[in-house]
Amino acid sequence: MSCPACQIKIEGHFRQTPFDRLCPEDLEFLEQYLLADFSIKTLEQNSSLGYAAIRSRLDKLIASYKELAKMDAQKKTILKKLSDNEITVSEAKEMLEKLAGD
Repeated sequence: MSCPACQIKIEGHFRQTPFDRLCPEDLEFLEQYLLADFSIKTLEQNSSLGYAAIRSRLDKLIASYKELAKMDAQKKTILKKLSDNEITVSEAKEMLEKLAGD
């Protein structure tokens, strides 16, 4: 991990999950939902949102998470193929760039 602007570089093995790539608003909503014991009714009582708005945000959050998890699985497949010499580095790079662009 590095920051080109300040030229700080951190090396190591870091595990990143789809949760790490959710937008701040989605993470905050997920935290509120967690603190409401995963109860839409409790969240509705503790916020200004109605049931329909909460359900809609949950559906969008679930869809975002599934898409990020799917991308992670595809990346792992590409890297596994590269590791097993089934594809070249340039092919892997192209596939990963295409995946990031989708």
